[in-house]
Amino acid sequence: MEEYIVKDGKKLRLGYTTGSCAAAAAKAAAYMLLTGRPKDTIDLLTPKGIRLHLTVEEIKITSSEVSCAIRKDSGDDPDSTRGTLVFACIRKTDAPGVLIDGGAGVGRVTKRGLDQPVGAAAINSVPRRMIEENVREVCALCGYDGGISVVISVPEGEALAKKTFNPRLGIVGGISILGTTGIVEPMSEQALVDTIRVELRQRRELGAEYVLLTPGNYGADFIRDSIGIDPRTAVLTSNFIGDALELSRELGFHGALLIGHIGKLVKLAGGMWNTHSKFGDCRMELLAAHAASLGLRPEKVSELLSCVMCDDALRILLEEQLYDAVLARLAGRIEFHLQHKCGEMEVGAMVFSKEYGRLCQTGCAQALLQKIMEA
Repeated sequence: MEEYIVKDGKKLRLGYTTGSCAAAAAKAAAYMLLTGRPKDTIDLLTPKGIRLHLTVEEIKITSSEVSCAIRKDSGDDPDSTRGTLVFACIRKTDAPGVLIDGGAGVGRVTKRGLDQPVGAAAINSVPRRMIEENVREVCALCGYDGGISVVISVPEGEALAKKTFNPRLGIVGGISILGTTGIVEPMSEQALVDTIRVELRQRRELGAEYVLLTPGNYGADFIRDSIGIDPRTAVLTSNFIGDALELSRELGFHGALLIGHIGKLVKLAGGMWNTHSKFGDCRMELLAAHAASLGLRPEKVSELLSCVMCDDALRILLEEQLYDAVLARLAGRIEFHLQHKCGEMEVGAMVFSKEYGRLCQTGCAQALLQKIMEA
C-alpha cells in the first residue's frame, strides 16, 4: 500500500486493518468458488474510500469450498498483527444469506458490552458488513442467489492475542477482526481511545456505577501492592486521562477515581488532560509555583526547576519542610480541575510516587475507593 500521511513532520505509510484482510479474502474466495477460476489479486474499496489492490495467498480449492488469505500490512504502525495471514473459507449453503463466523485464531466474546454479543466470534460490525457486502457483490456478478458460509481464521491469532487487550476484555482464543475505516493510520491515538471506550462501556453494561482509572503499569502495581485490590479492576487510560473521564461521564458512571503516579497526575493540577510529553511538561513548573507561594527560597526554587524526576523534587520539599503543604495544594488544584471537567459526576484522585508511596488525594477519593471495593 502506497498511501501516506504526515505526522509530526514525518511521512508515514498507511496500512489496512484485519477487517479489510478478512473482507478481501472472503471476496477472492467467493469469486473462485463461484467461477471456478483462480484469483491472484483482489480489489477492495474500504469504508474510508481508499481502494486496495491486494495479493491473494495460500489458495486452496476443492469441489465444496475455497480458502485463501490476505497478509496484513499495518504500514508504519507498530502493530502486533503486521504480516499475519487472515484466511477466509467459503462454502455454499442451503440457508439463504451470508453467514459469517470465526475459526481458529479468531477470539470469542465472553463478556457483555463489546461490539458483538456473548458467544459470537470477535468480528466487529464494520468488518462483518464489509465481508457481507463484498461477498454479495461477487454473488450478484456471478448470478448466484443461494446461501454462503464465511469462516474467518487467523492461524497465529491465539498467540498474537496475548499481546493485545483481548484477554482483559473477555475475548478468548484469538484476536479480534477490527477496523472502522478499513485503514490503519500509523500510531493512531484514536485506536487507544476506542479501546478505553470499549472497556468502559463493558464495565457499565455489567452494572458498574463507579470506575477505577489509572494511566498504566505504575498505577496497576500501586493498586495491587499498596491498596490490595486486583489491578484488573482498573481501566488503563494511558495518557488519555481527559478522554477517559469524558467517556465515563458520557456512559453514565456515577463516579470515577483516578489513581496515578505524580509524574502524570501533577499535570492535572495545571489542567492538562493529555499527559503525553509532546503536549508539554509542566511538572516542575507546577511544583515550583506552589512551593514558591508557600515560601520556598529562590535558590531552592531554581534547584527544584532543574530536577528531572518528581521524586527528586519531593526530596527538596521534604528538606525544606514544605512537603505536606505543597502536596495539599496540589491535591486541591487537581480536585478543582477534575470537578470543572466532570460536572456532576463524582470524581477524585489519589497520587503516589514509587519512592514515597501515597502522597495526597482529593476530598472524595477515599469514599470513591470504598464504593469501588464494595461493588
